[in-house]
Amino acid sequence: MSVVSIIGAGSWGTSLAVHLSKKGHEVRVWSLFQEEIDMLNKEKEHLDKLPGIKVPDTVRFTTDLAKCLEDHEFIVLAVPSQTLRATCKLLAKHVSAGDIVVICSKGLEEDTGMRLSEVVLSELPNVQPVALYGPSHAEEVAKGIPTTVVSASQNQKAAFKVQDVFMSPTLRVYTSSDMTGTEIGAALKNVIALCAGICDGLGYGDNSKAALMTRGITEIARLGTAMGANSKTFSGLTGIGDLIVTCTSKHSRNLRAGYLIGKGYSVQEAQNEVKMVVEGISATRVAKELSEKYKVNMPISQEAYKILFKGKDCKKAVYDLMTRSRKHESEDTGW
Repeated sequence: MSVVSIIGAGSWGTSLAVHLSKKGHEVRVWSLFQEEIDMLNKEKEHLDKLPGIKVPDTVRFTTDLAKCLEDHEFIVLAVPSQTLRATCKLLAKHVSAGDIVVICSKGLEEDTGMRLSEVVLSELPNVQPVALYGPSHAEEVAKGIPTTVVSASQNQKAAFKVQDVFMSPTLRVYTSSDMTGTEIGAALKNVIALCAGICDGLGYGDNSKAALMTRGITEIARLGTAMGANSKTFSGLTGIGDLIVTCTSKHSRNLRAGYLIGKGYSVQEAQNEVKMVVEGISATRVAKELSEKYKVNMPISQEAYKILFKGKDCKKAVYDLMTRSRKHESEDTGW
């Protein structure tokens, strides 16, 4: 069994602590927030984010980063994407060359447009980053509901080690060498999920959502391949799989926020109502910038940007998407 240090005690960090401790691993969880750690140590439950899910007594919660990382074999990052760089700076004096860092945060850094593995390597240049992504709501993983994810890394041995540590009868882990595609799919599906919520808030139906998801994965793949990803990744778990679960699930905070925006809430009001980080909002800004940088056509993401940051009316955005000039469904039509 392994010693696993989880950085971040939110819903995902706590869920993974439950999963890994049940497998017999020694698990420590760190949070910057003393109140959160006190609650978890006292209640053995995250009352705010995972109510009803009991954490095994063997899991240790602490605000002492050095204690959390003592004798670690794996570091798991489960913090919001926009705090990842600051978190890595805190980790720097505690990691060693070759350490495996498992990235469970999803998103793109807003200021730089960097993928999260790039952020990690820019602050911890000698570690081995592995992205662990897929259609995996924390609530369901903690309950032991059958789930599948992908361990993606440019280092094959690191990907296999993470696969072994996390794999169980309730969590099946595949491997991939395509970190770029895995990270782009995981980040940008949140943009489409926001749009799916807007559709629901506007009262649109299944036809609309199916069209949105299908065309959404098309433009995600278009950007991803322009950035060097394998196009097949986007038809897999971290592409269409993650998109489906995020666009349809009651657990999806991005879907919920989009629904409220479609109902007429402001972006800030929607975030306040959801009470958790809505990664799709920052991802929308980055998607727009990357589409311009790589000269990739991403009409859905562009309209999402106009809604979120320019105050465009949601119905007008849908109308503008529906009345664009005629197109082939695929760029490679054969004629």
